[in-house]
Amino acid sequence: MTKSELIEELVDRKSSDLDRATDRNIADGVSVIIAEMSKALVEGNRIEIRGFGSFGLKYRDKRVGRNPQDGSPVAVKARYTVFFKAGKGLRERVDDFER
Repeated sequence: MTKSELIEELVDRKSSDLDRATDRNIADGVSVIIAEMSKALVEGNRIEIRGFGSFGLKYRDKRVGRNPQDGSPVAVKARYTVFFKAGKGLRERVDDFER
């Protein structure tokens, strides 16, 4: 799901008697949520959404990787990367889903 698809879903779910300004408020709200989540991660904080999961940072040490085209060694710098851990509720819903 993309950001625009999420906004469209929220707009579709709102009451039909609300005006177009509400559509813009929904889009602004989604943007604020994403910006605040990004800000929290940049500051080194963990984000937990109960029933969905948590976002955090992991430190990756420098290492020697491989160039996939020719197999030559490549130095990979140390860095932080974002990780997501699914919460119990999400894991259960996905596990119960039949394709």
